[in-house]
Amino acid sequence: MQRVARAESRPGGAIDGGLLVLLGVAEGDDEAAADVLAAKVAKLRIFENEEGKFDRALSDTGGAALVVSQFTLIADTAKGNRPSFTRAAPPDRAEELYERFCAALRELGVSVQTGVFGAKMQVSLVNDGPVTIVLEL
Repeated sequence: MQRVARAESRPGGAIDGGLLVLLGVAEGDDEAAADVLAAKVAKLRIFENEEGKFDRALSDTGGAALVVSQFTLIADTAKGNRPSFTRAAPPDRAEELYERFCAALRELGVSVQTGVFGAKMQVSLVNDGPVTIVLEL
C-alpha cells in the first residue's frame, strides 16, 4: 500500500488522499486473512500527527482507500527470467477475497473505491511521502 495525495484507476475509481492498496491474493488465502488485512490497513498508523510523527491511521484521517487487484504481486522470480504466477489464487477465488477485503474495509468505516477486477488498468497516483508499506499475512 502507498500513502497518496490522490490516486485513480482507469477503469475504476479515484480518491483524494488516503491509501492506494495493491492487493495480491495467493493460493491458500482465506476470508479470515482478508478481514485481518483490512483491519491492519485501516488501523496502521502511517499518517503524520501535528508533530510530524506517524501516529494516525487511515480510520483517524477520514481518508479513503483505492483498492486495485494485482495478481502480479504473487510472482515467483526464483527461476529463469519469466515470472511464474502459479502461487496466485484462481481468478474466481481471488475475486471473492478481493470483494471480502473491500467489504471489511467498508465495515471499518473506510470509504473504498476500487479498480475493476481482472481488467487491464492504468493506475496513477501522487505518492505522499513517499510512504510505501508491504503487508503480508
